[in-house]
Amino acid sequence: MAFKQLVFSGVQPTGNLHLGNYLGAIVKFVELQNKFDCIYCVVDLHAITTWQDPEELPRATREVTAAFIACGIDPKKHIVFNQSQVAEHAELAWVFNCVARMGWLNRMTQFKEKAGKDRENVSVGLFAYPTLMAADILVYRATHVPVGEDQKQHLELSRDIAQKFNNDYAASIAGHGFGDVFFPQPEPLIQGPATRVMSLRDGSKKMSKSDASDYSRINLTDDADAIAQKIRKAKTDPEPLPSEEKGLESRPEADNLVGIYAALQNTTKAEVLREFGGAQFSAFKSALVDLSVAKLGPIGGEMKRLVADPAYIDGILADGSDRARVLAAKTMAAVKDIVGLVRR
Repeated sequence: MAFKQLVFSGVQPTGNLHLGNYLGAIVKFVELQNKFDCIYCVVDLHAITTWQDPEELPRATREVTAAFIACGIDPKKHIVFNQSQVAEHAELAWVFNCVARMGWLNRMTQFKEKAGKDRENVSVGLFAYPTLMAADILVYRATHVPVGEDQKQHLELSRDIAQKFNNDYAASIAGHGFGDVFFPQPEPLIQGPATRVMSLRDGSKKMSKSDASDYSRINLTDDADAIAQKIRKAKTDPEPLPSEEKGLESRPEADNLVGIYAALQNTTKAEVLREFGGAQFSAFKSALVDLSVAKLGPIGGEMKRLVADPAYIDGILADGSDRARVLAAKTMAAVKDIVGLVRR
């Protein structure tokens, strides 16, 4: 069966979006909307797998929505909404809990990393997170998902769940007129080399909102002065920039800054080194400040403007949720029929 091409992606509202989120994900989302119909979801149900401050969660949800719009996602052409407003996500997740196997979830490396040694004490939600992620994608019968390395295993699980559902209920699927399969096998969308942005204080660690030092990251809401200060204070080494990429191999901080410049300029590291090879860091950092302020300054300004108008953002989320619910309800009605649940 041929499925209509549709992209689904979600971002957790856990506050403080930074340059890593922007270059690693949101830039790609903006590009995708030119080629596909897209559904962009603020996954607030995923956020509460670890405790969230109820005063803070609405602000973080609106901030992610503001970032989507400020970066160029069009909420009229595509769907932007928050997950908890469409109950079918949780409803399908329960069906998938009954399809997925414990052994599959036990193999999820991200759960092992997040739970650490205290596995008995984490929420059931954190363990079952991947079945909700499968429901997020498949409740729209989405065909493509932009994923980073850390989510590839979860997408594989979504494919396994779709396959098992299709196999387990094959006769019922056919009997209800859906042909051979009901759910598609969602494909990962890998768009060129992912920009892995590292900490400005330590080139061996990913840029993270949980780092104690605000100087380790550029937040999307930082103003021009903050961006400039953080780049000028970014850790470097005493050598000038190399002329070729090979010269970056044992220099993680230099590699990170060159990578950031290349991503913001939409070029390659090799091109950046052709221009700045042999230059001292002071000159390169000045150029990086100018580029970063030019690219990120308007986004930060627009985000602040949008966040100051929560009613506007809530209107976008409500409209997106209404449109998402139409698609999700259709899928869920069919799933209930296929599984044999009586409905009105």
